[in-house]
Order: sequence, then structure tokens, then C-alpha cells
Amino acid sequence: MLKKLLLAGAALALATGSASAKDLKSIGVTLGSLGNPFFVAMTKGITDKAGSGVKVVTASAEYDLNKQGTQMDNFIASGVDLILLNAADPKAIAPAVKRAQAAGIPVVAVDVAAAGADATVMTDNIKAGEISCQFLADKINHKGNVVIENGPQVSSVIDRVKGCEQVFAKDPGIKILDKGQDAKGSREGGLAAMQGYLTRFPDLAGVFCINDPQAVGSDLAAKQLNRKNIVITAVDGAPDIVTALKGNTLVQASASQDPYAMGQTAVEIGQGLLAGKKPENPIILLAPQLITRDNVDQYKGWTSH
Repeated sequence: MLKKLLLAGAALALATGSASAKDLKSIGVTLGSLGNPFFVAMTKGITDKAGSGVKVVTASAEYDLNKQGTQMDNFIASGVDLILLNAADPKAIAPAVKRAQAAGIPVVAVDVAAAGADATVMTDNIKAGEISCQFLADKINHKGNVVIENGPQVSSVIDRVKGCEQVFAKDPGIKILDKGQDAKGSREGGLAAMQGYLTRFPDLAGVFCINDPQAVGSDLAAKQLNRKNIVITAVDGAPDIVTALKGNTLVQASASQDPYAMGQTAVEIGQGLLAGKKPENPIILLAPQLITRDNVDQYKGWTSH
């Protein structure tokens, strides 16, 4: 319900600007990786909201700044009306954002911040990190060795780690053994990172993964090395994590996002910008929800499902 209210607020909180109205006929979308189900669901939200009369061109940047810059330039050259940007680097992408705006194309950042973007639609990622790691801290009785399994250094990941660290800092009995390894936001990356952790750390109570694919990979590594009694939590609320929470895994919780709703809201904000309206608050935060083994049966999953 809170998420619906936030979305409704985003739609209503539009203040009239000075730009002239323009119809939305084409959207350029550049995302972190279309190998991640999160971005597949986001793309579905974008295309559904845009409708059949709008051409949507989606590109996978694979978290490569140079590749993403080229994709932005291609969108500009092809004359799209709106760009939705999941920035590979929130600061270094600024020149590409400026080039788009100089061509009269508004840019809406999705999932992560992007310097200079006209608006940003994302989960409250600090809160997501907080609730996921608070659950982990409670589960291990506020003592023991933990790892923060990091990821690509985009704003959403940085904020999740920040929220998690704030929680762990309150518990002197919790020791963070590692927080700097980039597990690439993928199942394979989580598997490799967790294999390293389990080899290095014989006494490990908990692992916070910055997204669900990493959590699934980390659980697989623990199974391969026959390690038990480790609490794994994450962020996303993806379909795979629902299966994990219902199965025989070490995964205990995930702070859910809604990429489908995020994509839809970004298109809605973009349509407003083209109509000469700017959001009252350029940063629209969607509230996360903690999904656990106790409430997973009531969880409706990502909106597209």
C-alpha cells in the first residue's frame, strides 16, 4: 500500500514548468545488464507503460561506462524523445547526460542516481540495506563474524552497503571481515566471492549480499563446501529468492524492490517532463519491504508477475 501511495504521489506531485509540450514517440533505455531478471522486469514495466504506439529501444551496458556513453550518443543521434538511464557510473556519466539534454532530450535515472539527470526513480536503498542487515543481526543474536558481499559501485549498491554498515555499527559483537569485494551483481559472481570467503573464514555467521543473484550464488557455494549455519540476506525480492526462501537454503530474507513499478514510474515522470512539467521532488523513492520465510507466502512478487 505504501508503494502505491508513493507512486500516486509521484504522479500527482508534478509542477508545471516552462518547456513546451512534446509527444512521446520513442524511448532509449540503457541498463546495467539484461542478464539480470531485475532489469528484464524493469524493461517490461517501461514497455507496458509506454504502450504500443511508442518505440522502446533497450540496450545492455554491462556496467561499462564507455559502452553506455556510446549507447547514449546513439540514442541522441536517432532522435529519441526520452532516455531512461541506469548509470554504470553515477558521476562519470554526466557528460553524456548533458549531451542528451543539449539535444532537447530529458533523462530520467532509474534504480541508481546519475549526475545531472532531470529526475531519478529508485528504491530507498539505504532503507533496504538497513532492514536486510537488521534481520541478519537479529538472526545471529547480534554477535559473530559477517561479510558484506559488495557489487558494482553504482549508487544503489553504495547506499545498500551504507545502510547495512549503519546497522552493524550499532552491534559491538558483530565484526565485518570483508566488505570490498565486487561480486558483479550476478549469480556467478556471488558463487566465486562466497567460495573465497568460505576458504578464508572458517567462522562465518552471516553474509549480506547486495542483490538476490549474488545471494543465490553464495548459497550454492556454501552447499558445495558443505558449510551450514550461515545466515544470508539480500536485496531485490526477485522470483529466484522467493524459491530460495521456500526451499532448503541459507537465504533467510530479502528487502524487495519493484523494478516493474520503477520502470512504469520513470516513463510517467518522463511524459510529464515532455509536457513541460517537472516533479516537485526530482528524487522519487520507492519503499522496500522485507521478505522472509515467515511472510513469503503472502508476498505478491514483482508487479509484472
